[in-house]
Amino acid sequence: MAFIHRIISDAIREAARFYQVIVITGPRQTGKTTLCKELFGDYSYYNFEDLGLRQAVADDPKGFLEGCGKEVILDEIQNIPDLFSYIQLTVDTDSERKFILTGSNNFSLMENITQSLAGRAALYTLLPFSLSELSEAYRDQPTDTLIHNGLFPGVIVKGTPPELFYRNYYSTYVERDVRQIKQITDLPKFQTLMKLVAGRVGSECNSSALANETGVSSPTIKSWLGVMETSYIIFTLPSYHTNISKRLTKTPKVYFTDTGLLCYLLDITTVGQLATHPLRGAIFENMVVVEMLKRRLNQGRGSNLHFYRESSGREVDILQTEADTMKAFEIKSSKTYNRDFQKNLTYLRDMLGDKITEAAVIYDGDSIPPNIYNFRRYPK
Repeated sequence: MAFIHRIISDAIREAARFYQVIVITGPRQTGKTTLCKELFGDYSYYNFEDLGLRQAVADDPKGFLEGCGKEVILDEIQNIPDLFSYIQLTVDTDSERKFILTGSNNFSLMENITQSLAGRAALYTLLPFSLSELSEAYRDQPTDTLIHNGLFPGVIVKGTPPELFYRNYYSTYVERDVRQIKQITDLPKFQTLMKLVAGRVGSECNSSALANETGVSSPTIKSWLGVMETSYIIFTLPSYHTNISKRLTKTPKVYFTDTGLLCYLLDITTVGQLATHPLRGAIFENMVVVEMLKRRLNQGRGSNLHFYRESSGREVDILQTEADTMKAFEIKSSKTYNRDFQKNLTYLRDMLGDKITEAAVIYDGDSIPPNIYNFRRYPK
């Protein structure tokens, strides 16, 4: 099976020149193990999903580290939290030791890294494939097919039917990962929340409204949304405001890290159903936004994406900030260009002036320059 080059590889290789510990996080089944073995093929490899190995290492972590080799990949390391402290001692006393750590439970992983490996590790997040990592022939499939299939390697590389892949992915996530992240006793209500959030994709999630619909408290809803975010099911987009405190307190918009899983949660089982679905525009927006997020993460950088909304309802979908400048984007699922697509961009540019270095529309039709891009080929 051919290896599909992951853009994030260059950033990871560069970091490995300077850091003894590299941490790669991301959802399950996005290819973290495959990537590690491709980049660090001469490293020893240990997978802590193996219960026997996990128990043996938990019984003697120091002995394991002494005998596992100079350069090691430790997969799903969050399963042995005590090992982090021993890794810290090892790299502090031996500059020849190198560790590649992976994990799909970001809450547990980051908690241990913060406590034991702060300043000693370079962190990267691997999401499902980005469109730019795939062949032009694949990218040129009908838009609804791209959205419905999603971009997990299991669907793209192995050819698993999307409905089968996402059903099993969802079941495994709920039955195993959710229980590991936080003690959630009412799984049916958590599953209800996931579907309700899917129905609000691309909009602001009000925890009080979700609490009323699920029958649990608002603090519980906030906690459960945190579980979904730390396990890479969703991510949030903060609002942009020149006042930082207001930016942080305003309700963020919610998106899913993969549109295939989003379609599954919305009970969209065929491409044909997606074409006429009332949320089709929001799902298309999700695809564009997550592609923009992947571009940042694949460079080894954090997200710089925001949305802009005024109390009057005027909105711009994406502000991509760089220091005191920004790029503004409107996302439209239409295949036909309309001049009104530019209206809010023009308003924002008039208001912010030279702070806006680019204002463009990303849509589903053929590109019409200037500043109108097809979603498959908009500038990096």
